[in-house]
Amino acid sequence: MQRVKRDDRARLEQRNRRLRRALVCAAALPAVLITAACSSDSGDSKPKSGSTSASSPAGDSAAPSASSSPAVAPAAYRTLPDACKALSKKTLGDMVPKADSSGKKGSSDEPSSRGSCSWSSLSNNGVKGSQFRWLNISLLRFDSDATRGAANTQAHEYFANQVKDAQSVSGAKNAKVAAVSGTGDEATSVRYDLQKKEGLFKQETLVARVENVVVTLDFNGAGLAGDKTPDADDLATSAQKALKEAVNSVSAANSGSGSGSSSGSPSGSPSTKPSGKPSPSASAKKS
Repeated sequence: MQRVKRDDRARLEQRNRRLRRALVCAAALPAVLITAACSSDSGDSKPKSGSTSASSPAGDSAAPSASSSPAVAPAAYRTLPDACKALSKKTLGDMVPKADSSGKKGSSDEPSSRGSCSWSSLSNNGVKGSQFRWLNISLLRFDSDATRGAANTQAHEYFANQVKDAQSVSGAKNAKVAAVSGTGDEATSVRYDLQKKEGLFKQETLVARVENVVVTLDFNGAGLAGDKTPDADDLATSAQKALKEAVNSVSAANSGSGSGSSSGSPSGSPSTKPSGKPSPSASAKKS
C-alpha cells in the first residue's frame, strides 16, 4: 500500500513540475501586455480623435490612433470554490469511505485562479484483502486577455487538451470515451483499466467546462491483496455525480458576486496541467 502512495506522489510531483514551468513562462510576459488586457476589459480602449492647435496649419490635424487590439468578452466567473469543499461529506463518504473528509489541498493553489484537493481510502477486509480508492479534483479558471483571447475560448482549448491527455496514458487498456450530458457547457469521461503490481486499477477521468472554468475529476479503485476488482460502472456513476456537484459548486461560488465581468487582471497563462496534485491518468504514463 505504501508503494502505491509513493508511486502516486512521485507521478503527481512530475506533473506539478510541468505546471511550475508553464507558470514561469507566463510570469515572463511583459507588463505592457497585462496593461493592454486591463484596458481592453475596462472598455476604455476606444481611441480619442486628435485636435488641431491654433498654430497648426489647416489640414494638418493629428489622425485618430488605431486600436491596439480587438476587445474580448469579459470572463463570466471571477473566483473558484475551495476545492476541498467542492464535494459534500456524503459524496466523499460514498466514494472514499475511509478518507479524511477535509482532503489534502494542492501545494500551488491560488484561491481565485486554481485549486485542487485529493482523498485516498483503504478499506481493510481482513483475509479477503483491501479496497483502495483515490479521488482528485482540480479547478482552473481563465481570464479574458487581449493577448490570449476570450476566457471561454482558452477554457475550451484546455478542456480539449485534458481529454486528449487522459486518452494517451501509457499501459491503459479497454479505453472508452463518452460525452457526459447535463454537466456544465461541455463534459467528457475517459475510462480505462491499468494493470499495476498491486492489482488491476479501474480509472475514471472526467473533464467539464462551465464558462471559463475547467473541472477535472479523477477517480480510481482497485482490489488489493486478493480482494475483487471494483465494478467500472459503479465507479463511473459515482464519478459523474461528483463531477456535477463540483461544477455546481463553481456556479454557487460566483452567484453572490455576479458574473459577466472579469477580475481585471489575468489569472495567469493556462498551464498544460491543472494545479495541485495531478490525477493518476496523466502521471501513470511512466508507471
